[in-house]
Amino acid sequence: MELAGTLMAAWLWIALAVAVTGLAWKKLSWLRAPVPLPMPLPPAPATWSGVVLRMLREGLFFETLFRANRWTWLFGWLFHAALLLVLVRHAWLFVDPAPAWTEPLLAAGAGLSAVLAASLAGLLARRLFVARVRYVSVPSDYLMLLLILVIAGSGAWLGHVDPRSLGPAREFALGLVRLESRPLPLDPVLWLHLGGVGLLVALLPFSKLLHAPGVFLTPTRRRPHRVRRRRVKSPAAAREPPAR
Repeated sequence: MELAGTLMAAWLWIALAVAVTGLAWKKLSWLRAPVPLPMPLPPAPATWSGVVLRMLREGLFFETLFRANRWTWLFGWLFHAALLLVLVRHAWLFVDPAPAWTEPLLAAGAGLSAVLAASLAGLLARRLFVARVRYVSVPSDYLMLLLILVIAGSGAWLGHVDPRSLGPAREFALGLVRLESRPLPLDPVLWLHLGGVGLLVALLPFSKLLHAPGVFLTPTRRRPHRVRRRRVKSPAAAREPPAR
């Protein structure tokens, strides 16, 4: 069990290092990309405060997706909201003593797992049964959804069906935070869950799942529309005599 814990801890730290390095490389490559002409996607605000408000609406409520397709927006928003709450719920694993604000999320764990599973099933069904989405889908799209389903399903099993490994898993997680090697029980579901999490984290910078930074860094959204406010006459036009 000691060796098993060391191997899993090494895998998770390697996955985290790959994710951080990949994210930094992606962001630098996006920021260094030349943008010769500001072309904000209409309808675009004319002020920076409007841009900030637009990005908040996009990041919190998926405004563009809501306008495009309501069913896709529903499944996508529910998935991201449930995933965020599930991740926050995991804070009790890494903090000792567990924060008091995690208690409501721990009590709502079964409901969050159900919403997460239902939203993932809806997104997978969309790729399988909507012809225009199925046409542009590639195998990695299905594999990433299935990987997240495996992680969510194994986590729900550990949390609500067979929670015997939660105590040792918490000790193992506290060891990760403190850079200590602690034993990990040889529970196949727990190993499937942790191994899947590590694989998902390592693949994140190189997959389509890395869309959140792209939403905030794309030039078509993070620039104000000031074409009408900043009219500059060309040199040829400046030399022309005024019309009579």
